[in-house]
Amino acid sequence: MLCSMLGACVVAPGMRMSTSPRAPAATAASTEVAGAPTATHVVDATESTPELPVTELNIALVRRMQEDRAKDQRAQLDLLSTVPQAYTIGVGDVLQIVVWDHPEIAAAMGGTQSQASTRPGDPFSGFVVDQSGNLSFPYAGTMHVAGLRIEEVRLRLASALAKYFVKPQVTVRMASYRAHEVYVDGEVRNPGVVAVNDVPMSLYEAISRAGGFADTADQSDLVVIRKETTLHIDLTQMLARGVSPSRLYLRPGDVLRVTARDENDVYVMGEVNKPVSAIPRRTGRITLADAIAQAGSVNSSTADAAQMFVIRGTLSSKPEVFHLDGRSPVAMLVAKEFDLQPKDVVYVDGNGLVRFNRVLTLLIPAINAGLTAGLVAK
Repeated sequence: MLCSMLGACVVAPGMRMSTSPRAPAATAASTEVAGAPTATHVVDATESTPELPVTELNIALVRRMQEDRAKDQRAQLDLLSTVPQAYTIGVGDVLQIVVWDHPEIAAAMGGTQSQASTRPGDPFSGFVVDQSGNLSFPYAGTMHVAGLRIEEVRLRLASALAKYFVKPQVTVRMASYRAHEVYVDGEVRNPGVVAVNDVPMSLYEAISRAGGFADTADQSDLVVIRKETTLHIDLTQMLARGVSPSRLYLRPGDVLRVTARDENDVYVMGEVNKPVSAIPRRTGRITLADAIAQAGSVNSSTADAAQMFVIRGTLSSKPEVFHLDGRSPVAMLVAKEFDLQPKDVVYVDGNGLVRFNRVLTLLIPAINAGLTAGLVAK
């Protein structure tokens, strides 16, 4: 009976991350960058999961990962750093056109409207560019103005009116910007449509005109959708590197979405005091140390501090497993700087004594039942 109990330690129940040494050939192949940590263990494969290398966490790896992340961020920011071209007239825009010394033409605009007396969707009085991009003006007739700048429209009108008036003096200005818009959605105070005017629309201005960030916003995960391209902007990292959001510009038709922090949570389970779905801070950043702290720290009675794992990208083509030996004080520095990503799983394994105790918990009722049955038989 004692032999059976001791042998059962090998198949101790409960959650456990089983690893085994890598084969020499696989170990050599796992080194991709000179000086990079080598995965010396693998997570044992099962019928439903492939065999995965386990990467040891250390300061060098954390620094390299931070540099790679900053490089990817710079590449995406370059796509938003180009200043948009000057505003061009589009369908729905309203123009205010004045021909000096010819007040009779002003009657074509209708009566003067005040912005306070109109509904939010109503334009100011003026000449509206129709759905075909055309503008109709007395004496000048109908002309196509979509895609033109204000100065170009003024010159064309003056040229057309010169057939009827001597040296006409024409003034053209925008009465209402309605053709070009960007869309701000997600965790802002006033999500909706933001009209683009003659001033280039910066990322910071779009957020400000939408009322600013809500308390639940994840400032490290701003999503910009431009046609078929999706960009992820880390505003927290930008500010830390001294990059101003006012230098990033949106274009008409862009969609800006601010992600909620609870959408980017991570899961902490295993031998911790309070298994939890950990939420990032308001800056959007959450480190391994933050996640463990939100879980009430590791359970000092049952946890094996040498067996902390981070599982990443479970549904991607290349899932990753990171291992941290938390017995050293230096490991806590690594945990403090290792940034977790949304939906990461942090797992703290149990120690051998706990697994043995769980085996006894399962075996003792069966042993007691057998002894009772033997006594009854006697």
